[in-house]
Amino acid sequence: MASAVSAQAQANPVSVPTLQRGIVKMVLSGCAVIVRGQPRGGPPPERQINLSNVRAGALARRAAQGQTETKDTPDEPWAFQAREFLRKKIIGKEVCFTVEIKTPQGREYGMVYLGKDTSGENIAESLVAEGLATVRREGLRGNNPEQARLCDLEDQAKASKKGIWSEGGGAHTIRDLKYSIENPRNFVDSHHQKPVNAIIEHVRDGSVVRALLLPDYYLVTVMLSGVKCPTFKREADGTESPEPFAAEAKFFTESRLLQRDVQIILESCPNQIILGTILHPNGNITELLLKEGFARCVDWSMAVYTQGAEKLRAAERSAKERKVRIWKDYVAPTANLDQKDRQFVAKVMQVVNADAIVVKLNSGEYKTIHLSSIRPPRNEGEKNKDKDKRFRPLYDIPYMFEAREFLRKKLIGKKVNVTVDYIRAATTATETGTIPAFPERTCATVTIGGINIAEALVSKGLATVIRYRQDDDQRSSHYDELLAAEARAIKNGKGLHSKKEVPIHRVADISGDTQKAKQFLPFLQRAGRSEAVVEYVFSGSRLKLYMPKETCLITFLLAGIECPRSSRNIPGGMQVAEPFSEEAMLFTKELVLQREVEVEVESMDKAGNFIGWLHIEGVNLSVALVESALSKVHFTAERSSYYKTLLSAEEAARQRKEKLWANYEEKPTEEVAQLSEEKERVANYRPVYVTEITDTLHFYTQDVETGAQLENLMETMRAEIAAQPPVEGSFTPRRGDYCIAKFADGEWYRARVEKVESAAKVHVFYIDYGNREVVSSTRLAALPPAFSTRTLPAQATEYTFAFIQVPQDEDARADVVDCVVRDIQNTQCLLNVEYGGASCPHVTLQFTDSKDDVGLGLVKEGLVMVEVRKEKHLQKMVTEYLNGQESAKSARLNIWRYGDFRADDADEFGYSR
Repeated sequence: MASAVSAQAQANPVSVPTLQRGIVKMVLSGCAVIVRGQPRGGPPPERQINLSNVRAGALARRAAQGQTETKDTPDEPWAFQAREFLRKKIIGKEVCFTVEIKTPQGREYGMVYLGKDTSGENIAESLVAEGLATVRREGLRGNNPEQARLCDLEDQAKASKKGIWSEGGGAHTIRDLKYSIENPRNFVDSHHQKPVNAIIEHVRDGSVVRALLLPDYYLVTVMLSGVKCPTFKREADGTESPEPFAAEAKFFTESRLLQRDVQIILESCPNQIILGTILHPNGNITELLLKEGFARCVDWSMAVYTQGAEKLRAAERSAKERKVRIWKDYVAPTANLDQKDRQFVAKVMQVVNADAIVVKLNSGEYKTIHLSSIRPPRNEGEKNKDKDKRFRPLYDIPYMFEAREFLRKKLIGKKVNVTVDYIRAATTATETGTIPAFPERTCATVTIGGINIAEALVSKGLATVIRYRQDDDQRSSHYDELLAAEARAIKNGKGLHSKKEVPIHRVADISGDTQKAKQFLPFLQRAGRSEAVVEYVFSGSRLKLYMPKETCLITFLLAGIECPRSSRNIPGGMQVAEPFSEEAMLFTKELVLQREVEVEVESMDKAGNFIGWLHIEGVNLSVALVESALSKVHFTAERSSYYKTLLSAEEAARQRKEKLWANYEEKPTEEVAQLSEEKERVANYRPVYVTEITDTLHFYTQDVETGAQLENLMETMRAEIAAQPPVEGSFTPRRGDYCIAKFADGEWYRARVEKVESAAKVHVFYIDYGNREVVSSTRLAALPPAFSTRTLPAQATEYTFAFIQVPQDEDARADVVDCVVRDIQNTQCLLNVEYGGASCPHVTLQFTDSKDDVGLGLVKEGLVMVEVRKEKHLQKMVTEYLNGQESAKSARLNIWRYGDFRADDADEFGYSR
């Protein structure tokens, strides 16, 4: 670019050159710079200053687009070196300058000095001295010492053969400038994550720049990955109108990067646009723009940002919280929520769908939570191809069942951390009905054990991530992790993204189908205890079960009880709910809904509903309802083995006078006497083998009658395992799974997984012996189907002693346990069930040979105190136990060593007087 002053220009000199100051924004060429002022509330004014009396080579210029008659103009020799000399010396620095001449066209010529006054380095003189510019000698005034000095410096440069005065003409200084890349995608891939040296030549807006890549001189447009700044819109008349804060964002980037030496990480090239991150020694411009509120995060390019998308989100979040610039009117999605409503711990009670759960808060309130920013599997095709078959989304929509099962097994009954991300407002249906109506939704990130459940679902291909408008801030606080998880699932072909055939669930729904129920009944009766999942709770005693092994849905009624009925439609109108029906239903829901249970089917009613007993983790649901005063014993329970347990639970509930028994009154003495005569204690002792005694004085027994069956099963099972040993580490234990475990004796036994802490710490329960152990998963293997609990039910049954109180003091209790272990462990005894309990039946044990009562012996030795029972038919036994306690007192044995029981002794042994 020439900066020679024409005769006409010299005829219009500025009368008195005034010293002015500014910051060098840009070096246009070796003899022209743009100087800006200090910013005050916005981008500052700027002006171009051309150096007087000197001329530097013109830089390359690209031909105007669409004009085929013009060609690209290359650099003049030494032009780029002159620009670089000046750029490295003064870009971004403070200079002072004088304007000597101003042309009619507005071009200004003058002198530029580095620093705050004219004592600083004269830029024109430095250029001439390095041989990077020539002196325009025409029209020089001989009496001007500054012009004379320029001539002297030029003569010295010529003599020294510097720069343009060197031999060879300077052809080697002309750049091979490339304005386009033939295959930009390959170019970016070849430089992927390798920082490329560059000079920022132009700033289009805050997030788009033109960069000169070194050393190959590629001139490329780079868009910052992960962000977007306000832009300048071009109107129809060719003018540009800036969006709010567009000019400020552009200046922010210009003032830091324009013509600076930087490094660019080329990250992607979608649609011929190069995405990258610009790194300057003073920081990362992408993060700075976000932090200062000049830019917002962009989802589509966030995924390629190599410096960590969480940093960008954090920077944007900081600007939002401070409400700076583009976020000045920002209102957080959860701004109206208290802190306790934004973050809380809750217990998962139900999985509604693959993206929604019902939780119970500490207050007891139930709340539906939707997982933020994910969409469950949807039916993309025709809803129901088989018009004769009822459409069931859970089973008929591909991967819906797998998604629900993943959440159910992971969350049901567990405490989770809930962080509310946003509240989705309620929507109303349009008049045409094309848009469904949804109530208000609380959308949150749910974690358990540090795992984001939504991210886990997406990574398994069991849900997809919702795409939002760029200005939609109602999204997950971990949205980028969700997108990354989805990308992994797509790459690995997981779930919904798999190219394999979708899983088909052929589930037979025999609820209310009498004919099908009759076909299934004998099979379920023979099966004994069958595994099931509670899909729905209609009332306290009426449930819908999914039988995974039988792949069928059944309606199941609890046997042996009479539960209050809920309100329902009947031919005559609406039947009013009976008292405590809602409480009973809630009790059953909390205990078993969507849990894995075991059921014993006994019979079916005329409507095709199965009747039987339901057990969850050792608790009989019928007994639990009676015990909680939410149900009464039905006469049909008399022929059941649970009858005594039910009667005992009902009696305890009556005595407490709670709920159904709130208005219960004792019967007259004559009636009680009559009933007591009718109801006598039944002594039906059966031989058992005591296999395990716990620290809480509970014990496990095996029935002697089935002992031979167990021995045969164990021999056959071990022979099969020896023939085909399991692969070590191939079994992945999950809570509730049945398996085989290698005990300390090196033999394999049937077991159930109770808890999994890690691969090295798996808690197992040996179902045939009652003992527990913590083992490594390498000592576990899958239970062969031929030896499952269907072939032979678990042989270890839990009991506790009747009529005695277990000491709460650990030392006192240990003495009792030691005595019991010494007397009865691994021996055959006689057992009689006396009454039920919360966790297991209370029984009396007799030694096989002497027929002496084991529990009574503990009382007589002064090791335990008597628990007085009020049931009339047990009074004879209670009296015998109390007499034994009196004899121990008289002999001052153990806890009675001081005679009568003193208060401090009671505290010592954990008893209450």
